[in-house]
Amino acid sequence: QVQLVESGGGLVQAGGSLRLSCAASRSSFSFNVMGWYRQVPGKQRELVATITNGGSTVYADSVKGRFTISRDNAKNTVYLQMNSLKPDDTGVYYCNGNLPSISGSLVYWGQGTQVTVSS
Repeated sequence: QVQLVESGGGLVQAGGSLRLSCAASRSSFSFNVMGWYRQVPGKQRELVATITNGGSTVYADSVKGRFTISRDNAKNTVYLQMNSLKPDDTGVYYCNGNLPSISGSLVYWGQGTQVTVSS
């Protein structure tokens, strides 16, 4: 059973910072891609940032220059450093991991952590 557990969410004022963590129950190196997504009520879950095992990153345009994704495979953890937060960053943030398998990629999600940015 693979589990991804997020932590680090909370309430912060606009302009503030938060760091989200996602701990995997197995070696994070086995996930070829890990990422963060966010969702607000009534909208689809959207990509925030992803990182490959080789360290290649992709960011949503709305967070470029403010958010940084990183991974520490020794700790089986992926991080999302969020700076200069805006009220539009409010949402539930989900950790995602893609695990290669013989039958194709298996996708895992964490339970989500709430981030609320007040104006």
